[in-house]
Amino acid sequence: MNWDQIKGNWKQFKGKAQVQWGKLTNDELDQVDGHREVLVGKIQEKYGISKEEADRQVSDFENKA
Repeated sequence: MNWDQIKGNWKQFKGKAQVQWGKLTNDELDQVDGHREVLVGKIQEKYGISKEEADRQVSDFENKA
């Protein structure tokens, strides 16, 4: 699935993102609002990982969606 489809259905995918990245709060996921780069930044910040690693995790999530 491509990110445009995820963005269009973010309310549905928000729950899956919450399961994937449990440290992200509902408020943070609301701020993401389907924007890939915002999600990468939030993951990077919460988990203390590199942008590249956060981007890889989001790509994996995108491929599983």
